[in-house]
Amino acid sequence: MTRLLVGPFNRVEGDLEVMLDVADGRVNSAHVNATMYRGFEQILHGKAPHDALVVVPRICGICSVSQSVAAARALADLGGIEMPPNGQHITNVILATENLADHLTHFYLFFMPDFTRPVYAAQPWHAEALRRFAPQTGEQVRAAISARQRWFELLGTLAGKWPHTQSLEPGGSTRAVEAAERTRLLARVREFRGFLERQLFGAPLEQIAALRSEAQLQAWHAQDPSRGDFRLFLNIAHDTGLAALGQGPGRYLSYGAYPQPGGSHVFASGLWQSALNEFAVLNSDAIREDATHAWLADAGGPLHPSAGITHPEPDKPDAYTWNKAPRLDGQVVETGAIARQLASAHPLVREVVARHGGTVYTRVLARLLELAQVVPLMERWLQQLVVNDAYCVPTSLPEEGVGVGLSEAARGSLGHWIEVRRGRIANYQIVAPTTWNFSPRDAAGTPGALEQALVGAPVRDGETTPVAVQHIVRSFDPCMVCTVH
Repeated sequence: MTRLLVGPFNRVEGDLEVMLDVADGRVNSAHVNATMYRGFEQILHGKAPHDALVVVPRICGICSVSQSVAAARALADLGGIEMPPNGQHITNVILATENLADHLTHFYLFFMPDFTRPVYAAQPWHAEALRRFAPQTGEQVRAAISARQRWFELLGTLAGKWPHTQSLEPGGSTRAVEAAERTRLLARVREFRGFLERQLFGAPLEQIAALRSEAQLQAWHAQDPSRGDFRLFLNIAHDTGLAALGQGPGRYLSYGAYPQPGGSHVFASGLWQSALNEFAVLNSDAIREDATHAWLADAGGPLHPSAGITHPEPDKPDAYTWNKAPRLDGQVVETGAIARQLASAHPLVREVVARHGGTVYTRVLARLLELAQVVPLMERWLQQLVVNDAYCVPTSLPEEGVGVGLSEAARGSLGHWIEVRRGRIANYQIVAPTTWNFSPRDAAGTPGALEQALVGAPVRDGETTPVAVQHIVRSFDPCMVCTVH
């Protein structure tokens, strides 16, 4: 058996190392190391509760809105505040803008460029992959960067700027939308729709979202196998065996995405268990964070985030990461677009996961399907705005209390837990999507989701940064700065 240290990874937000034990050309075991400590949870101690809305977006420069939304929801829960429908719709539009930009960035800038590597030079699609996805110079990479830049102009109108947007409050959005602005916003959404329909899918978004089975997906693909980047991805996935690569733990967590007036979510909350073919209602009280193998104090054992402790112990024996190990009812779970689709009973995603499992192919497929689903929803939310109605209600927070804000970032389930005493933050704990997916082993020695997914990955002779390992890591789209916050 040989040991291989892979990292730092390029095209990953933040610092990541993976220690691999390799035997007979396969990964036998993996240890995932989040190498950086940042201490945002400690920074918040003693601050006024509203300061969280200024501090937590700075955790990350690519998913700052997600942090803002979770913080605003935690404060709303603390104060018993309910935002008006306009505020709910605009918050969803702002969050969806960032989430879909992350999906687009992941596909064009982080994931697909790996297939331009020389290791794939003999593949019939390699020249086309180079033309489309070569880093910086690829035709579609450049087009996607341009579309992303135009897309973010939505947040200029709705939120003043991106990242570190400051318009979101517990009571809604502080930026009202005038009738003429709504027309301009809809035009920008439809421009993005046009890019997706022409370049990514080569088909109307509604047609992609309506695919109900793998047979329907294959039949659609066969109509014109060379049209659109999604079809090229399907060709590559088939030829490189992505459907069998990176098998996750088989349990999928969603907190529920895009709440609607009345309490429902567009994408449901809950736990999907593939082995049982069973959906369970979410019980967030069953979350515990285990710090056994983190460079953090763990004297109290696994703790619920509402009682969580973040105290560095950099010399701790048997630790190998700054990331805690969150578990749901003691079990490892995976989170992300694949979890949202499974919790919401999307028939295509449930079928492909039942057949292949949670793999590189099914994770990326779920993210692309979400692009097709959410853009039409954004058009609807903008159309549902009542121009002269309230967008935000006044906020008054208690001097004592607790709150929780659960949301769905592009990468999955994000939770903020706050405790306030004498008008100041006494404790603030964050569990990010990559905290779940890139967690270390727990006290029982059970590996986290990525650590499990890497087992069995092929390692070619002479590879020091195995391409299969990179595919698996990127399929989760890690945000390490959120992980170590």
